[in-house]
Amino acid sequence: MSKKTHTHNFVEEYDGLVGYGLDRETDEYTLTYYLQKFSDDRFIELIRKRMKQEDMDTLFDMIGRLLKDYLTEDEYHKYFLKDR
Repeated sequence: MSKKTHTHNFVEEYDGLVGYGLDRETDEYTLTYYLQKFSDDRFIELIRKRMKQEDMDTLFDMIGRLLKDYLTEDEYHKYFLKDR
């Protein structure tokens, strides 16, 4: 059996405001909340089958750009790939 390395605890535990545009902290929490909801296994299975290829390409490219812009190579492997 493989060891589970991914977590989505924030969305289960957060009880604050979910809204965007009020202040930086709320924006950060809301973004985390939305991303964890979006990546839920059952939700992403549903939406990915409906997404246009162009939207999939855009999302993939944006995620890749954010990873390159904000993570070092070591952080990419440690926190995203979890292979170190």
